Amino acid sequence: MSEDHRPIALIMALRKQGILDRRVLSAIERTPREMFVEQPFQASAYENHALPIACGQTISQPYIVAYVTEQLELDAKHRVLEIGTGSGYQAAVLAPLCRMVYTIERHRPLLKDAEARFAALKLHNIVTRCGDGLAGWAEQEPFDRILLTAAVVEVPQILINQLKPGGILVAPVGGFAPTESISQHLVKIIRTDGATTSETLIPVAFVPMVPGLPREA
Repeated sequence: MSEDHRPIALIMALRKQGILDRRVLSAIERTPREMFVEQPFQASAYENHALPIACGQTISQPYIVAYVTEQLELDAKHRVLEIGTGSGYQAAVLAPLCRMVYTIERHRPLLKDAEARFAALKLHNIVTRCGDGLAGWAEQEPFDRILLTAAVVEVPQILINQLKPGGILVAPVGGFAPTESISQHLVKIIRTDGATTSETLIPVAFVPMVPGLPREA
C-alpha cells in the first residue's frame, strides 16, 4: 500500500471499530505517526497495534489512542494533564483538540525526543516536564482532563484532587500480568463537588506505571 494512503486506511479501520468523533479522527489523520516510532518499525507505523519504543516503553495502538481521546470529551478551552509522555504521540493527538497539554515523563531520553517532535510539528501548546507523574503537576492544577498512559493498581487520590469539578480522568487500572488475557481495564472517573463517579470501560494491556525517577533522569 502506498505510504500516502496509510493514514486514510487507518482512519477507515478506526471508524469500523466505532471511533466516530470527527475531531478525534481528524487529529489522528493529521498526526504523522511515522515520526513517533523507532526506525526498525517504520513500515508498521500505521498498523493498528502497539509498538516498542526506547526505555522499555510502547507507543499505544492507534485505536486505544483514539478511544481514550474520545472518552476525554475535549473542547478547545480545556487544559489537559498527561502522565507518561512516551514517544509524544498521544500528546500530539491531543494538542489540536484543547487549549494546553501538560505532559510528564520520567525517562529524560524519551522526553527529549518527544520535545524535538513537538517542535518539528510546531505544537506550541504542549508543555513538558521530566518528573514523577504520579505526583501530578501541582503548579498547574486544576486540570479539566487527566489521562494516564501506563497502568496503576489504583488511581492516586492526588491526581483526582488535581481535577476541576466536572473534570474527567481516564486511566488503565489493574495489575500487570502478561499471562492473563484480561488484567486491566480503562476506567473513567468524573469529579463532582465533593465526590467522584467511576465507569469501567474496555479491557486493555498497558505497561505498568513506575513511581520515582530512573537513574538516567
